[in-house]
This record gives sequence, C-alpha cells and structure tokens, in this order.
Amino acid sequence: MYNKILNKEAKIAVIGLGYVGLPIALAFAKKVKVIGFDINEERVKMMQNNIDPSNELEAKDFEGCDIQFTTSLDVLKQANFYIVAVPTPIDEHNLPDLKPLIGASRSVGKVLKKGDYVVYESTVYPGCTEEDCVPVLEKESGLKFRTDFKVGYSPERINPGDKEHTITKILKIVSGCSDESLENIANVYKIIVEPGIHKAKSIKIAEAAKIIENTQRDVNIALMNELSFIFRRLGINTYDVLEAAGTKWNFLKFSPGLVGGHCIGVDPYYLTYKAEQLGYHARIINSGRIINDSMGFYIAKQTVKLIIAAKKNLTISRVLVMGATFKENVSDIRNSKVADVVKEFKSFGVAVDIIDPHASSEELFHEYGFELTEKAGKGYDAVVVAVNHKEYLGLDEAYYKSLLSEGGVLVDVKGILKGKIKELTYWSL
Repeated sequence: MYNKILNKEAKIAVIGLGYVGLPIALAFAKKVKVIGFDINEERVKMMQNNIDPSNELEAKDFEGCDIQFTTSLDVLKQANFYIVAVPTPIDEHNLPDLKPLIGASRSVGKVLKKGDYVVYESTVYPGCTEEDCVPVLEKESGLKFRTDFKVGYSPERINPGDKEHTITKILKIVSGCSDESLENIANVYKIIVEPGIHKAKSIKIAEAAKIIENTQRDVNIALMNELSFIFRRLGINTYDVLEAAGTKWNFLKFSPGLVGGHCIGVDPYYLTYKAEQLGYHARIINSGRIINDSMGFYIAKQTVKLIIAAKKNLTISRVLVMGATFKENVSDIRNSKVADVVKEFKSFGVAVDIIDPHASSEELFHEYGFELTEKAGKGYDAVVVAVNHKEYLGLDEAYYKSLLSEGGVLVDVKGILKGKIKELTYWSL
C-alpha cells in the first residue's frame, strides 16, 4: 500500500475537511495523489477555489497540491487509503454524538474494496474504532475486517490557530489492526510527518493516548479555576500566585479561564462515558468538568457583583464582552463558553454588546441566539475581555476608560492587563 501511494498508483482520501482534515489532505497532496471528500457542497466549492472555510489556511497553502475536492462517492471510490477526520461532538446531555463518525463510516463502507485501508483520526473513547466503526464498514461493504480490509487509528493533534505545531511538525501516533497494517500506516504518515512516528501497541491504546492528552489539560485547568475561587476570597490575584510558584523548575504552568472548543471541553466526556459503561464513575475527571463548565456563569456573576458594588442600577446596566470565539485568534465558535457569560448577564437583565474581529455574527446567532455589535459603544458599566485576540493585546487603560462609564468595571479573564491598570476597578481570575 505504501509503495503504491508513493508511486501515485493509489490515492489517499481524506473524509471531513474541517480544521483537522483539510491540513492533512493538503500536506499529503504536496507529495502524493489525494481526494478531499466532504458532504458540505458549499465548503467543497470554497476549497476548489483555494479558500479554507475554517480560515486557518491561506490560498498559497493550496498551491502545488495534487488534490480533487468532491462530494461524490463515485470519486471517493477511486481511493485505496481512507483517512476519516470528522468531528466527534457531544450532545445536550454531554454524551458522545457519533452521528458524524458513523455517517462517514457508512460513506467509506459504500466504496470500500478488498485491500483498502481505513484510518480514523477523530477523537473517540477507547474501543470506538473497532466496536462502533468497523461493524459499519463491514455491513456497508460486505467485506471482512482484517481479511479484506485493514483499519488503523492515528489521533489528530492539530491545534487551531497554531502556525508552529502543524501536521507535518508534530510527532504522530499510529496504530493498526495487525503488524503489517501498522507498518504500512506508519510509512504512509512518514511521507509528511517530519519529527517521526510512535507506533502504539494497539488501536485502543492509541485512542486512549489521545483522549487523555486533553483530559489531562482539562483537569489541570480545573485546578487553576478552583484555586482562583479560593484566592479571590483571600484577596490575592491568581496570576501573581502562579507567577511566584512558576519559579520552581518542575511547576506545571497552567492558567485559569474558560474551557470550551471541541477538544478540551468535549473529549473528557468521551472517556467518562466509556468509564460509566464499564461500571466506573470517574470522580476527578467529572469534578474537573463541573468546575470548567461553570466558569462562564462564575465570571458573569462576579462582574454583576462588582457592578452592584459600584452602586449602579443593574436593570439599566450595559456590558461589553470582547471576544466570542472559543479561543484566541481563531474564527471557530463551537462550544464557546463566552456564550455562558452572555447568557448569565442576560438572566440578570443586563444589556450586552458583543464584539469579535474573528467570529461570524450569523454563526453566533444560529448557534447561541445573539449577534455581534458592529463596533464598541460608550458608557458601559463593565467591559469583559473574554478572549485574548491579538487585536486586544496592545490596548491600554485609556482605551478601556473611553468605553466605561464613571465607576465602570474592567474584567480581564486571562490576565493580559495585569499590572497595566492603575485607575479603573479591575478584576481577573
């Protein structure tokens, strides 16, 4: 399989061309023949015109790529090595939503041929590839797993907005259903991955390795958030404490904040779901999730308390929230916890304006029921810097003074203004 791909006698297909799938497809397309498949016709048309719908890549990134973007199963059938990179979200009950993954498996199953490979990159709970996806591939194709086709798992490690740790620059975990498939899958990824390959001993181990990467971060951030609750009652700043503690060589540097997005805020629920199936209640992981999921409401409530302390009439108060995406310098609003901040403000009857240089007002309205304000106004009783977009990093106290009413409050969620605010009422986590 590896030699066929290298000699362009076989094609790689990437199914799901979001912020994970498209960079993978383009990286391979600079070396071998690739089919980029997505069910969204509008997105496919954009990519055919060298436009990344996720706004992560530039037009030049499409140059020199041997790739065909399509929504057609007839075109998809021309491939022999399928990489599935579709989203794995959670539903309203924080349970895994496998519909995109099962749908992609059905599509691949319909075109699967003897000798083909299927590699999953979507983040899942341990066992999902073999227990949930493989049966769909077998049913749709009429072929037998291991005998007729091979399956592997290679977890994505792409960090949205990160131009340094790209697909070709991150060590890749790979796994396969047999020794032969592991070697072939490892060699295929070596075509584009410069730092090297780690061969996991099984598909389940590779799945588990991915899911604990984000679970570990989630739990550590939850600890920082809980510490911020304690330190606020002590009257000290969490970032000052972390700065002092961080002088020790082995101190782990995590910060408090809003934990959203489609990785850290989602993946732990896949692990706790699987644990529950096995009869184990994950105490630490669930506790961390409760803390992190409550942060948006906590920030809004503390801001409201400060507005009241300034002797302002809450029923006619106005607040400006700066930033609406799930993290800085990206356009992605999925699972943004800023929405929780806005929701809580509105529950108090506070009027809220939201600005963001990267987010789509239409997408925000569709997802959360609120729109962006075209530009910041004046006379706000509080300004909440919720997301550290690069456009906000150079703003000084004079700028925030121009936005705030007399006695107005400045809330700096991530502490980017620490030490810079001398006159305004200022609070951060």
